[in-house]
Amino acid sequence: MSSHSVKAPYYFVPAASKWPVLAGSSLLLTMLGASAWVNSVPGGAYLNMAGIVFTLFVLYKWFGDAISESEGGQYNARVDVSFRWSMSWFIFSEVMFFGAFFGALFYARSISMPWLADLDHKVLWPDFAAQWGNTGPAGTIESFQTMTPFPIPTINTALLLTSGVTLTIAHHALRAGERAKTAIWLFATILLGAVFMGFQAYEYYEAYQHLNLKLTSGIYGSTFFLLTGFHGFHVTMGAIMLSVVLYRVLKGHFTPEHHFAFEGAAWYWHFVDVVWLGLYVVVYWL
Repeated sequence: MSSHSVKAPYYFVPAASKWPVLAGSSLLLTMLGASAWVNSVPGGAYLNMAGIVFTLFVLYKWFGDAISESEGGQYNARVDVSFRWSMSWFIFSEVMFFGAFFGALFYARSISMPWLADLDHKVLWPDFAAQWGNTGPAGTIESFQTMTPFPIPTINTALLLTSGVTLTIAHHALRAGERAKTAIWLFATILLGAVFMGFQAYEYYEAYQHLNLKLTSGIYGSTFFLLTGFHGFHVTMGAIMLSVVLYRVLKGHFTPEHHFAFEGAAWYWHFVDVVWLGLYVVVYWL
């Protein structure tokens, strides 16, 4: 919400928009490309990249329209409530998204693995051991080393927890009307997120080059890269959201009373922090 957000006495109803259809199409293109890429289909990587670029373009134009409407004084307190409910449901959908991945990890590790190692299956797979990070019942997967919490995952945990603190400081500064302080601490948050992603990229490099841990390394490899990879994607999206908010802060948008765009991005970032804590414990320690 902007400094003009309380002027409109009505409930704003936007005109018909092409952006929802284009957003759905771009996301479909992105996922088709990703599916083709992981299955070694020629051109899959290029299709995925094209879908990502298309999605970012649509979001840029769509959110640009919303910002123009907000700064034009067309939003009021009722619209603010709608935005808050919408962001809350969006984050809830993300909770379910990661809940499914955590559930898959739990099922594979705590149900399927002991079941494959019980007495009934010893005839089929006598050498299989119910040890997480194994090479599968038939031993067809190349040997690999599992990930440990030190040092990179622990460093990344400290980075994300610190970013939550810097973002909270920025929020308090905005509520106090201290725009310069808000920008400084918001930039620090984005920088911490960027460093986090740099460390994660290095961790993936180490996994592939020195641990022989790949996406094809059985259920361990697939769940590890699925959970950490999607979390990294969310960190990237959160950093982009905060970067847009920082740009708007520098442009003079927001007031101490009305700044939902900042709050929505902050909610998302704190959600990403909480998910990482779960990943850190479940994936790296247990």
